[in-house]
Amino acid sequence: MHTSTMRRSACAGLALVTSAFLLASCQNPDSRPEEETSAAAPESSAPQSATSSAPAASEETTETATTESEGPRATAEGHVVVLSTGGTIASTHDKSGAVVPTVTGSKLVEPLSGTFDKDKLTLEVKDIAKLDSSAMTLDDTDTIIEAVNKELRRDDVDGVVVTHGTDSMEETAIAVDTFQDSDKPVALTGAMRPFDDPDPDGPDNLALAVKTVTDPSNEGRGTFIAFADHVIPARGAFKSDTTKADGFANNNGKKQPQRPKALKHQPLGNTRVDIIAAYPGAPADLIQRSLDSGAEGIVVEGMGAGNIGDELAQAAKAAAKKVPVVLTTRVDHGPVEGIYGGAGGGATLADAGVISSGTLRAPQARMLLAAAISTDTDPAELFPDAD
Repeated sequence: MHTSTMRRSACAGLALVTSAFLLASCQNPDSRPEEETSAAAPESSAPQSATSSAPAASEETTETATTESEGPRATAEGHVVVLSTGGTIASTHDKSGAVVPTVTGSKLVEPLSGTFDKDKLTLEVKDIAKLDSSAMTLDDTDTIIEAVNKELRRDDVDGVVVTHGTDSMEETAIAVDTFQDSDKPVALTGAMRPFDDPDPDGPDNLALAVKTVTDPSNEGRGTFIAFADHVIPARGAFKSDTTKADGFANNNGKKQPQRPKALKHQPLGNTRVDIIAAYPGAPADLIQRSLDSGAEGIVVEGMGAGNIGDELAQAAKAAAKKVPVVLTTRVDHGPVEGIYGGAGGGATLADAGVISSGTLRAPQARMLLAAAISTDTDPAELFPDAD
């Protein structure tokens, strides 16, 4: 079972780690309001370095080197499995200057050498993919879900970390959370700067993720995104900036999002759910063409609190009689609310059976709708924040 308590470092150690945080804050200031960050972040998350050890459980398992170094050790205990899937955190520049995934999971963990006490924490590393996350398919998502659940079922494992590209991290995070039937925490992390950057952000983010899944207060809270000193629940998380090191935000404020009962994983790969972007004057055939092409569900990315034009609304209401239709919004923050009437108002669409996504935006709404379809679950059950 997961370690119930965590030993605290000496005062001098905490002071040194805090100083590192202050320096990182100066380099990458967080301009977001306090309510957009999560209180789930461990007491200390930006380590100086780390020690890790891992038994070679299989051919895909890498035993990481352990080294001794002077200075305080970060507080973390237990056995953590790190699943490497690629992304910027595992990328280097090729001869043309392009960034491509090349780095193994064991190499990702090496920069942490010295931070964690090897007698208290074991990091077991497995490579399951080398992908740019923008190129991921639902088959790839299935692979990650299955790998995470396999590790969580092990009695000797206390938590799982997934290193992942940032482009679709929010989708994979909510997919893992939806099919996670264990109280052991899971954290996804990555980087905005590649492995071979002069100042990579991957090592600090990876260390934060390790601390997140070894924090007893995170037991039973599902999956998180651990990034740039913030720990964000998977539900409601989204990538908020294309270049900032602090690139993720949370649409739930300080509120802990409701998590529906975990679903038994069924493959998502053959499930097609399309996202239709609404805009002034959007035609009805956007939805009809999607249905004609085999879509089993539709996510409509509306405007404002969840409103769309008359013509698209008629198509959405007609589609809701055949397949599940979820309404979200293109606005970053705030809930989808059915308060407006008229042909395309949120209230009118809700009366016609269109489901509100609540605080979830289109990418995560699509993933939940695919999960509902693949498991024959009422889609409304997966959007409790919309109630």
